[in-house]
Amino acid sequence: MARFLHPEWFWLLALLPVVLIFRARRGPVAALEYPDVSLAREVARASRSRFGGWRWLYPLLAAVLMIVGLARPQRVHSHTDVSAEGIDIVLGLDVSGSMQALDFEVNKQRVNRIQVVKSVVAKFIDERPDDRIGLVAFAGSPYLVSPITLDHGWLQQNLERVTVAATDDGTAIGSAIAAGVNHLRETSGKSKVLILLTDGMNNSGRIPPLAAAEAAAALGVKIYTIGVGVRGKVPIPVRNQTGQMQIIMAEVDVDERTLKAIADLTGGKFYRATDTDSLRGIYEEINRFEKTAQTVHKFEQIEELYRWALIPALILLTLGVLLQHTLWRRLP
Repeated sequence: MARFLHPEWFWLLALLPVVLIFRARRGPVAALEYPDVSLAREVARASRSRFGGWRWLYPLLAAVLMIVGLARPQRVHSHTDVSAEGIDIVLGLDVSGSMQALDFEVNKQRVNRIQVVKSVVAKFIDERPDDRIGLVAFAGSPYLVSPITLDHGWLQQNLERVTVAATDDGTAIGSAIAAGVNHLRETSGKSKVLILLTDGMNNSGRIPPLAAAEAAAALGVKIYTIGVGVRGKVPIPVRNQTGQMQIIMAEVDVDERTLKAIADLTGGKFYRATDTDSLRGIYEEINRFEKTAQTVHKFEQIEELYRWALIPALILLTLGVLLQHTLWRRLP
């Protein structure tokens, strides 16, 4: 990158047109007077005389170059190193049968919970390129979708393959917390976060949710809990005995008290999402809360270029003086 350290010197260039106008009004100074114009015409045809008529340009060009030199042209070679101290995050996603409930909307069309959750989580992953992120899904029991990794492209592929559990239905919140904490326990990150999303109540697994939360707090894992979906009866597609899909109205509920207690125990926060916009806003807020620490080191190497303007200026001035007193010397 090129720059001028003192660009204010360029204002002097505005004086050069004034010098040209003043010289044009004066005209060239006669060195000799001839009684006959034809004799002067023959002398003027000589190439030496023609070039000598331009000698006034030497100091003018030298002045331009000197002004450029005074403006201090520089070439800057810059290099920036950004070191990011990422956060280790595990995303816990409920994939129980109730996540098929059609109580969310996208572009005024009804979609199921799991579809909206996956799109919001995918955006959250994209916005945290410096963090190591893992994914645990759970229904009646938890299973690892992706270990904690910086390869977010591979993580997104595994997220896309997540579907609602066909068997082993249920909601094992305590076991899901234990699985997420277990994957975070061995990581080296200074900050460890579990984001747990569920639409139900703990009804499976051998580990009580609050006991798992206490273990997480002891290991320094912060848990954000998200209760998703509306309460009461919601439309859920199910297969009947003939294998055809039909919509039934099923009663669902979220254990807000337990989810809030889990978050409070670990220094996190509980959220409630009942529509697509609120779910997006929750992940955006968590994204703002859990900032990745970055250290920026900027290096600059400056190369001074003023010599490339001042040296030619001195050469032009010297050449003009030499030619004026030798080849283009005026006769008295």
